[in-house]
Amino acid sequence: MSDDPVTGKPQKAGVIAFKPRKSDTLAPLNFKVPRQFRHEFKLFAIEEGMSMVALLQASFKLMKSQRKR
Repeated sequence: MSDDPVTGKPQKAGVIAFKPRKSDTLAPLNFKVPRQFRHEFKLFAIEEGMSMVALLQASFKLMKSQRKR
């Protein structure tokens, strides 16, 4: 198992990790979601041993890879 590049914590096998470049700086990404969605999202992240940021990044990467034309 490798460490998550965002959180530095060990990640489960099969988890897709977003690897930020050294030149990347953090920027806010602010939007609102329904409370129930946030609750489910957070629980899923916890169950997978990921941060919510890592889950969002992995989800985006997976979605992009599935939509390649």
